[in-house]
Amino acid sequence: MTNAAYPATRLRRTRATAWSRAMVAENRLHPSDLIWPLFVTDGDDEQPIGTMPGVSRWPVEQIAERAREAADAGIPCVALFPNTQPELRSDDGAEALNPDNLMCRAIGEIKDACGSDIGILTDVALDPYTSHGQDGLVGESGRVLNDDTVSVLVEQALNQARAGADIIAPSDMMDGRVGAIRAALEDDAHTNVQIMAYSAKYASAFYGPFRDAVGSGGLLKGDKKTYQMDPANAEEALREVAFDIAEGADSVMVKPGLAYLDIVRRVKARFEVPVFAYQVSGEYAMIEAAAAAGAGDRDALVLETLLAFKRAGCSGVLTYHALHAARLIGS
Repeated sequence: MTNAAYPATRLRRTRATAWSRAMVAENRLHPSDLIWPLFVTDGDDEQPIGTMPGVSRWPVEQIAERAREAADAGIPCVALFPNTQPELRSDDGAEALNPDNLMCRAIGEIKDACGSDIGILTDVALDPYTSHGQDGLVGESGRVLNDDTVSVLVEQALNQARAGADIIAPSDMMDGRVGAIRAALEDDAHTNVQIMAYSAKYASAFYGPFRDAVGSGGLLKGDKKTYQMDPANAEEALREVAFDIAEGADSVMVKPGLAYLDIVRRVKARFEVPVFAYQVSGEYAMIEAAAAAGAGDRDALVLETLLAFKRAGCSGVLTYHALHAARLIGS
């Protein structure tokens, strides 16, 4: 494409007024672009998370109130993450299979209060339930066991689907888990339960506050580099996505977000499927820290970063700023 020469072409013409900028905007944010992650805990009181200012763990009895707030703001889905009590954690993560665990009780509370007004996305991985903080079962050598872990993840997914989950989101990065979960859901008559696969989840330095939130940070022995992706790799992400789509994923996710927008763009261009990104806890904390230090306007930082995800090709974004952003967009 060739533009007419200046001054016949003045690219600032369409930027000169707010109405004109709105008329030619290529991307727009809407509350329906957002998924709100919520942390669930035992007890009676809200528990603020020190490393994530403005974010709390919520008792099961209050989680439906948060979901109703989200639905009223136009947010279509909440994502649930449990803070399992230490005495319920074990090497094999057996609490993940308990039909009365935090996750399943929270699903029930939201379903009873909100019905089909909002979707429920549930995390499938063992790190909120293991005493060692890894996402899977650990063998005698200290390595996370792929196939043995997949067998447990299948049962975990079924447990959540039976409780009423609408979207199963495997975040563990075990090979083959999407196909195994899809087959189990079909066999168990959960044909309409979606799978949003964490397809390109990187071994990132941005996850620290999340691990504090779910109580696994201080427990983690070693790291997760043998199953989460190397931040140096992009082509490998495309292979991961291709496998998950072939195995039955309805949508895919890139995690973390802003540092991996190139991966979002490449996945969207290659596969033309719904692509989501997770604006993770470390990204949230940086925005909050910048705003607190006077280094930037909080509202502007929130909306600009979320718009970047849309511009890169995201169908939606998991973000701890979801409720605040939805209210900003709707105001």
